[in-house]
Amino acid sequence: MKNTRFVTSVIKSAQDDTPQMPWARGARRAAFIAKRKGVVEIRKSA
Repeated sequence: MKNTRFVTSVIKSAQDDTPQMPWARGARRAAFIAKRKGVVEIRKSA
């Protein structure tokens, strides 16, 4: 097949990649949630 190498690389890439979990996103996610909730400023931990 013509796409065998492509499909193989996609499968390998999908197996190697570990998606970022929602609770591991940190400050970026906290800022987004704060903006959505209407909080003016969030405190950053030292």
